[in-house]
Amino acid sequence: MSQVSPSNVGSLPAIPGLPALTVKTNPNGSQEYTVTLQILAIMTALTFLPALLMMMTSFTRIIIVFSILRQALGLQQSPSNQILIGLALFLTLFIMQPVFNKVNQDALQPYINQQIGAQEALAKTAAPFHAFMIEQTRESDISLFMGIAKHPPIATPEETPFSILVPAFIISELKTAFQIGFIIFIPFLVIDIVVASVLMAMGMMMLSPLIISLPFKIMLFVLVDGWAMIVGTLAASYGI
Repeated sequence: MSQVSPSNVGSLPAIPGLPALTVKTNPNGSQEYTVTLQILAIMTALTFLPALLMMMTSFTRIIIVFSILRQALGLQQSPSNQILIGLALFLTLFIMQPVFNKVNQDALQPYINQQIGAQEALAKTAAPFHAFMIEQTRESDISLFMGIAKHPPIATPEETPFSILVPAFIISELKTAFQIGFIIFIPFLVIDIVVASVLMAMGMMMLSPLIISLPFKIMLFVLVDGWAMIVGTLAASYGI
């Protein structure tokens, strides 16, 4: 077996390495980076996926409504947080399915097939989310953040930048979620008031009204098929 001596190291052929950064200039003047760098950028962006899921989809509205429902029923740990988050996640995938399908058709598949570049794919990915968020955002919330940012007036809502649309969308989702939660809370609040009044009239002030009202609230929720009503209301609030 031959050995490499220090005298003939310089005569060995150079092994091509992996370029860290290669920029390709297109005929139209735009620039594209190497696929390796693009993959690195994508993997870095995946760390922001939980935040994007909460800020740019229907997840926020759904999980808040479920949390208010659990409080209205008087249940502290049932259903558990894991169950509520899992249910909210799958309902989010169901509601956002048209948006995801459009992103896959217009951006992901053409990019995988090398029909479009990374910048064009990113623009076509943002467009469906922008349209979804505009439909669910109140104009007053957009005007609020435009005033805070001192942004110049825009001609149409479609021209709203993401830096203004995302916080306005979150505020609108919180407002809508609390409105739905208020409506859900009313019938259970009435049951609590009735049970508390009956117990006070019977002189049983030492007995907690929550213990008596809890089975009645659960029974009412089951009899009216509450889960189907809640899920149907949330889906209808997005026009589904």
